[in-house]
Amino acid sequence: MVFGMGDEESWSKPLGRASVFYYGVGHMLNDITSACWFTYLLVFLTDIGLTPRNTATVMLSGQIADGFTTIFAGELIDRFGHFKIWHGAGSVLVAVSFSSVFGICLPCKIFRTNSSAILTISYSTFAAIFNVGWAATQVSHMSMVNCITLNPTTRVVLASCRNAFTMVANLSLYAVALTVFNVSKPRTPIDIENQYRWIAYLSIFIGCCFVSIFLIGTKEPRLKQGIHGTSNHRISWAHWFKKVLYYQVAIVYVLTRLVTNVSQAFLAFYVINDLQMAQSSKALVPAIIYICSIVVSVILQEITWTGQRLKAFFTAGGVLWIFSGAGILFLPSTMQNLMYLLSVAIGVANALMTVTGVSMQSVLVGEDLNGCAFVYGSLSFLDKISCGLALYILESNQDINTTMTKVLSSVCLGNMIILYEWSKVSSSVCLESQSSPVLYYSHETVLVSLVITGIASSTTDLVEGELCQPTVSR
Repeated sequence: MVFGMGDEESWSKPLGRASVFYYGVGHMLNDITSACWFTYLLVFLTDIGLTPRNTATVMLSGQIADGFTTIFAGELIDRFGHFKIWHGAGSVLVAVSFSSVFGICLPCKIFRTNSSAILTISYSTFAAIFNVGWAATQVSHMSMVNCITLNPTTRVVLASCRNAFTMVANLSLYAVALTVFNVSKPRTPIDIENQYRWIAYLSIFIGCCFVSIFLIGTKEPRLKQGIHGTSNHRISWAHWFKKVLYYQVAIVYVLTRLVTNVSQAFLAFYVINDLQMAQSSKALVPAIIYICSIVVSVILQEITWTGQRLKAFFTAGGVLWIFSGAGILFLPSTMQNLMYLLSVAIGVANALMTVTGVSMQSVLVGEDLNGCAFVYGSLSFLDKISCGLALYILESNQDINTTMTKVLSSVCLGNMIILYEWSKVSSSVCLESQSSPVLYYSHETVLVSLVITGIASSTTDLVEGELCQPTVSR
């Protein structure tokens, strides 16, 4: 398929707000179920009697299934296209299977047993099925951006709108959770389990409504195989592995997702167990984070983007996370109300890092549209596997010695700041990754994440990448 200069100009024009809106709501079902997955699954599985290791196994099985599906889905989408079919099929699988992730253990009813092994296998199976659908929806929706428009700023606007509705989805979840927690007063463990099930069922309903809007309002994009009057064949995987920028973007994206997902997964435990806050804080603190993220994401849509601005805004988000992580590390339970102030900073940091991190993928793809789904799929694979392993390690070793972990966390935080400052002055680079996630139990979440991000910060003195080149304004 060949496109002339006039056709290219039409694809380079900014999209209307309606088109941006229709695209932005397309990931709502994934986002709201993901928020429920990371925020309440560990709590729910613990409440029904699973050990921390078995609970971590359930989540890891889902993350692994998600990771491998992103690779295969990306390859198939690159070969055959049909973004909306993949999106719709994945959404159906998500809606059907997620109700079972928080549902009753069917094998336990069939075999009339409450064996821990049966419980673990049952929930692990449905978790894997849910994440297969989730991955298909995610890859098709993210890779669609590059085939909707060639305008670099519009691509950032689409990513920003998508991120804004991610925050709306998360906020909707916490509004539902806050309502359920306040209306329903549990008296037995069964009542507590039913609370989480109602949250899951209502989340599915809300997400499906927005997916319907997306499928009706968004046209199937054409997978453009040529621009400037040329025709290109499908791009092989090796093409991307030879690019230094691919590895730079991978580090930024994976660590950004690691920060947001790990902090979200353990936030409920942190505010209840460490800070001893009220039960409603499990919904209120995340709600503040996502309100701030929504505001920032909307503001970011109005900016004309260049590579330097992507770098600057991502760096600002990383710096905010450094200070937020330091505050969380040393925050005593007697000053628990300061957590609300830290939530504002975390919300701003999450939005800055997520919008710019995802937008860097679009810059990486550029006009190589025939391999864009593989790029999104492979980076999502790294994201899912790293998050799954991090969550498994943290949940399985929650009783680690607190004193030693505090010392190591403090050292890692100091080293990360030094590495960041050194990399900033040692070279002119376009990708910098600094982060510090929310603490869980005895501060081990801060330890692991700071070690990872500290290492990443030391790799930022790489060659000046393509992101430094100015992009076309709106």
